[in-house]
Amino acid sequence: MKKSIQIILLLIFAVSVKSFCQTDLNHLLLKNYRPKSIYKIPVTIPAHSKFPVIDMHSHPYASSPKEIDQWVKTMDEMGIEKTIIFTYETGAGFDSVVNVYSKYKDRFELWCGFDYSGYDKPGFGPAAVKELERCHAMGAKGVGELGDKGAGELYSKPVKGYGLHIDDPRMKPLLEKCAELHMPVNIHVAEDYWMYEPVDSTNDGLMNAGVWHVDVTPDKLNHAQLIKSLENAVRDNPKTLIIAAHFANLCYNLDEAGRLLDKYPNLYLDIAARYAETATIPRYMAGFYNKYQDRLIYGTDMGMDKHMYQTTFRILETSDEHFYENDAFNYHWSYSGFALSDRILKKLYKTNALRIRKYENER
Repeated sequence: MKKSIQIILLLIFAVSVKSFCQTDLNHLLLKNYRPKSIYKIPVTIPAHSKFPVIDMHSHPYASSPKEIDQWVKTMDEMGIEKTIIFTYETGAGFDSVVNVYSKYKDRFELWCGFDYSGYDKPGFGPAAVKELERCHAMGAKGVGELGDKGAGELYSKPVKGYGLHIDDPRMKPLLEKCAELHMPVNIHVAEDYWMYEPVDSTNDGLMNAGVWHVDVTPDKLNHAQLIKSLENAVRDNPKTLIIAAHFANLCYNLDEAGRLLDKYPNLYLDIAARYAETATIPRYMAGFYNKYQDRLIYGTDMGMDKHMYQTTFRILETSDEHFYENDAFNYHWSYSGFALSDRILKKLYKTNALRIRKYENER
């Protein structure tokens, strides 16, 4: 009798454990999925970049002298020679950022925004051009990051240019002045294609798609229309050097990005904040970097901490496979390195940036 009770209890325990595991699995949320690789394969954490770097896409993350001092120390440790700061600002806002970063003029280069004051009224243009010239005199070496996610330019301060797309005729005088002043223009058009897809079980980039989902309404441009607006601006302003941020948000179809690069010599792509989106297709990406090694530039756009830089170097430089970066990126997939050649890394990290900076100084 006692033995029978023990057996029954064991069976109840076994059923309970099985039921618990099934219930736990069935209720596991994707946002809580934090896998750890079990593979005993090489793990490479670069101490610093393999070659000197110019970071062509960052923002004024540091807002005090102490924070800037620490950022410079991190840059020194990581091999970052210079960081390009996209301020978005014009007017007093731009002057303020200039003042904050003035101690390290050799380590930070500031880019301004456009002043859209009165853009919806007749006569817009001359005052905006004048402010651009003033910012240039204050030290702005370029313009950016402009941003259009469908409703028009929303990044520049203090006035947003809602309804103004990069190919709008009202933008023409500003883009022409940028060419005259040899100021490159960095623009973020659209978002990753996952953000336009239904937020359901078929969405490959579900976690980010849920957070950054784009609702395309009749008053907004869709993904293809935004890419077309970029192409129009690049085509119609051949003397203006334009940098499309984040691979022009064409990570899902880099053949289209390649078509634009093949057709327009005044177009560059920055790779900032699209490491997670591309490190899932390492063989394709290695080929893309090889083919367009003269037109791609390194950028981060992800803060200023040491681990962030190391993660970018790991993806670009190493042949590591199947590693996760749950803290750095909000995707459920694993990553692999591209193992880019020294020749490509040197161009990506610095040579191509120097070519752009040469453009800046040719006035």
